[in-house]
Amino acid sequence: MRDFTHEIYEKLLIALKKKGFAFIRVKDYFTQNYDKNRAFIMMRHDVDRAPQRSLAMAQLEKKLGIKTTYYFRTIPQTFKKDIIREIAALGHEIGYHYENLAQSNGDYKKAIEDFKENLESLREFYPIKNIAMHGRPTSKWDSRMLWNRYDYKDYGILSEPYFDIDFNEVFYATDAGRAWNNEAINLRDKVDSSFNFKFSTTQELIELIENEKLPKKIMINLHPEHWARSEAEWTKILLIRKAKNFVKEKIISKKM
Repeated sequence: MRDFTHEIYEKLLIALKKKGFAFIRVKDYFTQNYDKNRAFIMMRHDVDRAPQRSLAMAQLEKKLGIKTTYYFRTIPQTFKKDIIREIAALGHEIGYHYENLAQSNGDYKKAIEDFKENLESLREFYPIKNIAMHGRPTSKWDSRMLWNRYDYKDYGILSEPYFDIDFNEVFYATDAGRAWNNEAINLRDKVDSSFNFKFSTTQELIELIENEKLPKKIMINLHPEHWARSEAEWTKILLIRKAKNFVKEKIISKKM
């Protein structure tokens, strides 16, 4: 079975359900709206590009009775109002995938004004309470630095996962760069954690779940643009991703 397809993603979701994991949204975690006696999985999606693939993934989750969280960038190719509305209508949470300090090239005042404006634009469709940084490896600016001068909670925000989740308690995995936890092509989407599980494919992750090797608290960060519904789409994504990862690896190696 090819990796990074909706077929294997469905297999991952079913494996988690069979092992008794409750699927909770990020907002459920921070409002304590979940069963503390059950193992849980926060399935988080960063919508960097190709929002139509996010909608397809959201529909698959709905079919399985699962609710997740989708963080949207506000760049024109991603900020599609109809798609955001459709995903929210399926019961999923919408968050803001911010990158303001990188976009403003380090101008903090401009960045916070941009943050407020984009937040209000998203709140026209959903009561945004949670945010997560977009890494933007081509920029020297880490947008999380914005909170060295400002406080996101002043804007009605409950959480930024990189600050507000203890990843020594919650296991974190990411498919950034269309590869699992690969730091060679992942500049900023990483966390400090004592967990050290090794897997390079979704099937290996499924086997860890089936063999009950993982903790009972998990956050998985998926980028729907990486996941294909057809063989043609899979090949197209693979070729694009290879080119982008080559550039990312060069950028990251220079910064190390």
